This record gives sequence, structure tokens and C-alpha cells, in this order.
Amino acid sequence: MASLPAVHQQQRALAARPATLDEFLEAFLKDQDIKASSRATYQRSLRQFAGWLQETGRDQQLQDLQRDDLLTYKQELQAAGRSAYTVSLYLVAVRRFFQWLEAKKLYPDVSRGVKGSSKPKGYRKDVLSPEQIRKALEAIDRSTLAGLRDYALFNLLARTGLRTVEVARAKVGDIRQEPGLQRGERVLWIQGKGRDTADEFVVLTKKTLAPLQEYLKARARNSQEAPLVSSESDRNYMEALSTRTISRIVKESLKRAGLDSSRLTAHSMRHTAITLAILGGATPQQAQAMARHADIQVTLGYFHNLNRVEAAAERAINF
Repeated sequence: MASLPAVHQQQRALAARPATLDEFLEAFLKDQDIKASSRATYQRSLRQFAGWLQETGRDQQLQDLQRDDLLTYKQELQAAGRSAYTVSLYLVAVRRFFQWLEAKKLYPDVSRGVKGSSKPKGYRKDVLSPEQIRKALEAIDRSTLAGLRDYALFNLLARTGLRTVEVARAKVGDIRQEPGLQRGERVLWIQGKGRDTADEFVVLTKKTLAPLQEYLKARARNSQEAPLVSSESDRNYMEALSTRTISRIVKESLKRAGLDSSRLTAHSMRHTAITLAILGGATPQQAQAMARHADIQVTLGYFHNLNRVEAAAERAINF
């Protein structure tokens, strides 16, 4: 028989345990040593899961939840038309939640073996040709400050492969002169995806830098901490552009050039820059450095896709 102090300790532990699903989820989120952005992603994903549990009545039988229930959840997400990326994102949060429950000895991890959706191979977005890029740039009206900004932004994305979040975070002071660069070139230090500081950079060639300098000169207000690209609207004047606004600017620029396709987006600019660098002679290591891929296999995927088209076996079929 357990000693009296041990019994009291167990009772206190049981009393401190979350009693409802919402309390379980709240306790999980508070216990995670992660960035605020990751915490918000987990929260959104788990809110979706909690909603599904409530809709199906499983929140009243949480103690009976089994692996088959999670497989059903996955199947219903897929049937609802969620992308493979969204399904996988939701399931990552669910798996982490159940791993935490098991570690706290609150509930067994029933998420073992529940995998995310298979991601599609190859590019999810199309790549622009040099002619299409020039056409889009020519369609931007540069007679206004907003037009100078949009031109500089579109040109920057096409020549560096920056992600929209990296542009949104960039400041004027992140443009610097570094040793070893050609005269007139600069680098842009960037805070990449999942990074806490600006610890990576892209090289700003003369053709990349010139439109930025023209825009910043016209804008005038350019302290070191000012956003590299900013809003010109009265409501949020001189605030950094959001990723959504950057995506909209790119999409509108493409539409004005007659390039209206669901497969052409702001992310297409990243694929375009990497692809054009490879076609221009960049090595896998050079392309990886520009794209800032943590795994070179991601970069090699671009080479594989290009080689697949260039050396297509289909052309050898003759009948």
C-alpha cells in the first residue's frame, strides 16, 4: 500500500490534470518551447482537430480515442479537398500533441504510424521564361512611387529567389557592401524561414540593385530600420508590406502582362530564379547557396527536372 504522503501527491497530480479537451490543448501549447509563430501554427492546426472531434462527438469520448480515429480524420481532410501540405501540417500538430500526452503519462500516443499525405513531385508552380519576366516588368507603371516599388519588388524576386516572408522582413539597413563583391554590387542580408536573425544573404547584382536604389531614392524616408518595401496607403503608410500584399502585387503584375494562371504566383518567382540560375550555368552548390536550401537534394530536384526534359527518353520512340 502506498504511503500517505505518496497518496496525497497522486491526488494533487490528478487534480492538476486538465479536465477537458480545451484544457489539454492549452496545457500542451503552454508547455512547448517553440517560437511564437510555431505556437500559432500548432494552435490553428489543433483548433481544426478539436472542431472535428466536437462535430463527430469524439470530444465526449476522448479517453477512448484510437489510431483508427486519427486515420478517419486524415481521410476526411483529404476528402474535403485539403492539400497534401495542409493535411501533413495538421497531422504534425496532432502527433506532437499525443506524444506530449504520453510523455506526461496522461494518454497513450495513438498517433504512431499516422503519416501525412504524400506530397506531389516536381514543381507546384510554373516557371516564367525571361521573355515573360520582361513582359511583366514592362507592364508596371513606373511613374508613381508605388509603381517604382512594385517594379523593384518583382525584379528582386525574379533575380534572387527570395521568399515573400524574407522580403517582408527585410530592412533598408540589410543592404550592405561585402568584401569580394564586384563594384556596384551589394548583398541583402535576410531573415530566412524559421530564423531568428538575418544570418543569410543574397547577392544584389547591378540589375537587381538599380531599381531598388531608384525606388528608395524616390521614397526618401530610409532609416536603417525602415522596411525595404513599404506600404504607400494612408492607413499603414511606411509599414512593411505583408506577405499577402507582396503576393497580390506579383499576381497583379502578372495579370497586367496577360499571364493570368493559377500556377503563376509569387512563389513562381522563386522557382523561376533557381531555374534560370541553373540554365545560366550555376553549379548545384551555387544554386543551393542562392536558394538557401538546407538539403542539397532539394536543389538537385531542379537539376533533375531540367535534365528530365532535356534528355527525354520519349524522343527516342520512333514508329
